Amino acid sequence: MQRMGLPLGRAPDEALLSGLTTGDPEIAVAFVRRFQRMVFGVAIAVVSDPQLAEDIAQQTFERAWRHAQIYDSRRGSVKTWLRTIAHNLAIDAVRARRASPVAPEDLDALLDIVTETPEQQALAAETSAGIRAAVADLPREQARALVMAGIYGMTAQQIAEFEQIPLGTAKTRIRTAMRKLRTTLGAEEIRR
Repeated sequence: MQRMGLPLGRAPDEALLSGLTTGDPEIAVAFVRRFQRMVFGVAIAVVSDPQLAEDIAQQTFERAWRHAQIYDSRRGSVKTWLRTIAHNLAIDAVRARRASPVAPEDLDALLDIVTETPEQQALAAETSAGIRAAVADLPREQARALVMAGIYGMTAQQIAEFEQIPLGTAKTRIRTAMRKLRTTLGAEEIRR
């Protein structure tokens, strides 16, 4: 396994991470092999469940693959970045598993809330379609900024760096897109 004359096992961490975006399976295998023990170790230390830790490790590598292009070496090493992703996912898993007691008299009301009805499904689908249409109507640069912030959880600073624009411009695009979206969706709500 060699790329550009350098064995993948000895390639710098950053090179392997950036290689993930190419979709090369050999690079992906080399990346996972290099960090799998560390990522699994972080997960098992937090969740104390080997099966859940394996799932968290898998999610960590998937997230690294999806977000490899936004990694910023100035904020830490690839190892630190992966460790942070694994730790955050493990904490989220622990929080999701933590049971919170419910008083028996509140159980009926809770079941009514969490039971999805066909009407609720139809309203959710309609709302989702309305949001997608409203985002599609935004100017492209505003829609991109909104999606990067809202779906990918990127900060305005990360968006500015990724889009190679000033920070103020990124903030303005997000704010303007949100305002237009609220106006559009608010007008649709009034029409109903």
